[in-house]
Amino acid sequence: MPPVRKLLQGVIIGAAAASVSLILWGSGILDPWERQTWDWRARMLAAPRQATDDIVLILLDQNSLDWAVEENGLTWPWPREVYGAIIDFCRMAGAQAIAFDVLFTEPSGYGTADDKALAASMATFGRVAAPVFLGKSTGSQQRWPESVPLPPISAAGIGKQSPLNRKDILRFPRATFPIPEISSKSTVLGSVSTEPDSDGIYRRVPMFSSFDGQILPTLGLTPFLALHGNLTVHFDPHGAVLDQHKIPLDDGGRALLRYRGPSGTHKNFSAAAIIQSYLRLRDGETPGVRPDDLKGKFVFFGFSAPGLFDLRPTPVDGIYPGVEIHATVLDNFLSGDFLRHAPAGVTTTMVVGMAMAAALTATIFSSALGGMVVSAGFLILPAVLSLAAYSMGFWLPLMVQVAGVALALAISLIVNYSTEGRQKRFIKNAFRQYLSPIVIDELIRYPERLKLGGERRTLSIFFSDLQGFTSISERLSPEVLTTLLNAYLSAMTEIIHQEKGTVDKYEGDAIVAFWNAPLEVPDHAACIVQASLRCQSRLAELRPVFFEQIEAELHMRIGINTGPAVVGNMGSRTRFDYTMLGDAVNLAARLEGANKQFGTYTMISESTRQMMGDEFPVRELARVAVVGKKEPVVVYEPMFPDEYENRRRVLETFENGLKCFYDGRFAEAAELFSTIMEDDAPAARYYRKCQELATAKPENWDGVWTMTAK
Repeated sequence: MPPVRKLLQGVIIGAAAASVSLILWGSGILDPWERQTWDWRARMLAAPRQATDDIVLILLDQNSLDWAVEENGLTWPWPREVYGAIIDFCRMAGAQAIAFDVLFTEPSGYGTADDKALAASMATFGRVAAPVFLGKSTGSQQRWPESVPLPPISAAGIGKQSPLNRKDILRFPRATFPIPEISSKSTVLGSVSTEPDSDGIYRRVPMFSSFDGQILPTLGLTPFLALHGNLTVHFDPHGAVLDQHKIPLDDGGRALLRYRGPSGTHKNFSAAAIIQSYLRLRDGETPGVRPDDLKGKFVFFGFSAPGLFDLRPTPVDGIYPGVEIHATVLDNFLSGDFLRHAPAGVTTTMVVGMAMAAALTATIFSSALGGMVVSAGFLILPAVLSLAAYSMGFWLPLMVQVAGVALALAISLIVNYSTEGRQKRFIKNAFRQYLSPIVIDELIRYPERLKLGGERRTLSIFFSDLQGFTSISERLSPEVLTTLLNAYLSAMTEIIHQEKGTVDKYEGDAIVAFWNAPLEVPDHAACIVQASLRCQSRLAELRPVFFEQIEAELHMRIGINTGPAVVGNMGSRTRFDYTMLGDAVNLAARLEGANKQFGTYTMISESTRQMMGDEFPVRELARVAVVGKKEPVVVYEPMFPDEYENRRRVLETFENGLKCFYDGRFAEAAELFSTIMEDDAPAARYYRKCQELATAKPENWDGVWTMTAK
């Protein structure tokens, strides 16, 4: 194809691929995959060491619950004066502020005095935040309670639109406040109404909400507001600014969180440790938790015990206490590194540019190897760029880039296939009915081999046949017979190809295959034995299925030999097959039939055994003289190692009997074979043979079992 035409083709393909991927992105179809890559990036680039030291968590964990029961007899829920002790310790330690991720919406079960004790501790500290639950249809109040202080935050915006009417401030008609004793003593109230993404993962948090004309911050911001008092949040097209801290918001008023790491990333203490330290400090003793650990810190209190049901899935941890999400909000706020969505224009430019580049490059490198290299490079590049963007604080959509590149590469491959490689398609179409896929690939690489003749090679040769299939097939309809053979041959052929073999031909139910041609297979003897054992195992799995169809059990006999043969294209100039010829081929066929004499189903020759080495255990079966051969051949039965171990006693007895047979001690051999012949078909055959020979008393005995039939 002329270069200019290739260039034009690449531009058109790139534009089409980019357009389709951008449409998919805009429609939301790619969102589920995008969220998964989001989590992958968050885990890849998590940086626990970047977590701010200004935040400390106090966690009511399982150890704290157990301690309360074992040491104090306190079952859940605890008296609220315990929370007061935690507040008092934070105050005494010099903490900046504390936020409770606990809904105090019902009076204490320990009485009004218990609520007042907590309220007193809150009032004494003066910088305590509590949560409010906001809802669309649930909530006990529709108006701001008179007893609750107004939020220490006001809103201002750019332009004529009131900030309260902005779409990025969530408006709620209902709310559930803490009980008056607690809400009246709270310095600031924060919303805990946070919804996960559609897949249940918490990746973002609504930063500001509106109820009854008031702006409520998310609970994560409340320790900062409790410390700094009345502040104004300024809204602009890019998000919000609070006390010179920029908060980028999406269209739903949510901030994308940059999780520092899994649960436990921020410094934390158990509630039990804090309570014990408070008691020690009150009594003039040295506390277990040093006050300096909380001095100048923003403190969050929440639950991490599994039974308290405040564990949430996040990108960095599947079990993440909800209070740590609020801590992450404050961490990102103080550090000024919330994630920001990359501008849509940047994303669009990236998609178009990468799709164009992928299409142009794939068009130029139309070879298979070049195509694979190009595909790998362009599919990795979006991930690299997205990770780089994440590290700089931007969320650059990944899947739309991958979709654009993948579509560009796929379309380019299709176009290349339809316009290039006509010679390859001719070879495949002309010979796919006769040759194995491996041979076809070899001919595509070396078309000059399309000539008559062959080469001499050492092959491992495979012959198989189904036992008694002729009589079985006579009572089957053509349709059932065809279905059966297709299923059987497909299953066996798949294994042969997986083990690097080439199927020569099918002759009814028989399969002829070979290894080490046309491609060299250094371990071809081991591969052919592995294939034979796998074929037998696969047939054993299919046997019950076939029995339901034909009411007969199928067993396969396999003969294997390794030796020199001529392999290549043989036939006429207009019709030929890639096949093999030679004595080694004939011996493999004879060994398949020799299985009948010994009651075995897989038999290999001495040459295969030697070349295979110790890859598979075998048992020596006999020295046989097959029909048409004068020299005897030692044959073996291979098996998987676990089968050999399970049958070790039988096989060792057989080996001893075989030695006696070779030595002409037929009575002794028969006695050994008789002990195992019920469990071993070859032993039963040898037992009968030994009885015959003991009567005949042959002269010049050489231990050879002479075959009388193929």
